Amino acid sequence: MTTTGCGTVRHVKLWSDADVAAALDLDTAIAAQRVAFESLGRGEAQLAEKVVIRTGADTTLCYLSRLSPRHGAVGKLVAVHPGNAERGQPPVTATVLVLDPTTGHPVAVMAATALTEVRTAAASAVAADALAAPTADELAVLGSGVQARAHVRAIARVRELREVRVFSRDAQRREAAAAELADELGIAVRAAASAEAAVRDAPLIAACTLSGEPVVPTAAVAAGATVISVGSFERHRCEVDAELVRRAGAVVVDEVDTAVVHAGPIAQALKRGDLTRERLRALGAVLLGEQPGRTSDSEIVFYNSVGLGVQDAAAAHAVLGTL
Repeated sequence: MTTTGCGTVRHVKLWSDADVAAALDLDTAIAAQRVAFESLGRGEAQLAEKVVIRTGADTTLCYLSRLSPRHGAVGKLVAVHPGNAERGQPPVTATVLVLDPTTGHPVAVMAATALTEVRTAAASAVAADALAAPTADELAVLGSGVQARAHVRAIARVRELREVRVFSRDAQRREAAAAELADELGIAVRAAASAEAAVRDAPLIAACTLSGEPVVPTAAVAAGATVISVGSFERHRCEVDAELVRRAGAVVVDEVDTAVVHAGPIAQALKRGDLTRERLRALGAVLLGEQPGRTSDSEIVFYNSVGLGVQDAAAAHAVLGTL
């Protein structure tokens, strides 16, 4: 609650991460992300250019978006501190501010670490559902942190997974993640001894790291696989190598203008001449049927997500019940 200089009292609700997590279950989040990308594809959503400040290995990002004229603007401030993993703290923290659509007054402030976690994984589930073969029932996940685990949970909501293979450099962490997910989801989840062992023959692959170097072993990627990268959200971060982009029959991004500037594999492929802007397909256009997603069972499909403000806007409005 706040008081203006004129004595008018306005109510601003404060949401903790626990509050957000309770309101934003996976099915709600997945539905909200479909709305976000379809609104963007229809031209309803407004999306400001992402602002980035880097300090050594740490990154601060600012997102601003409006889902539609009916929804108030939403801003998010994100801090990415990879060193937090060693401190036992989340590597990504965030705060969201939601404005009233008519007056522009603040109506909610949300701790957005949980919101960011869920909306990112939910968006990947939307992409997997649109791009992966309907029969895809095996998932390889590279990474064992918060996002890796969230991706298994979210993708399991859109595909009936028979097996999940998890690889990360820390054997203890990947074993723990696999055990946790197997117990929680009641499906076969096992820790793989290498990235190659995790990825080989997998029809769905999700890279969920903060790596600046490729983590997806392209030689082990099978024909027909769908490869999702959520850690390549800056120009210097590339979870996939040049060969995978070259092999991909379809390259899909969350939003073309953002991807060509911020997505490492995309920006570098454009610079090399391996890829043209015209080949990039926006997820919203694929969902609306305006562009094809997968066009054959044998082609590799690569989806690169950098994260968009419109995703936060949709998630925040879903939390508020105003979507």
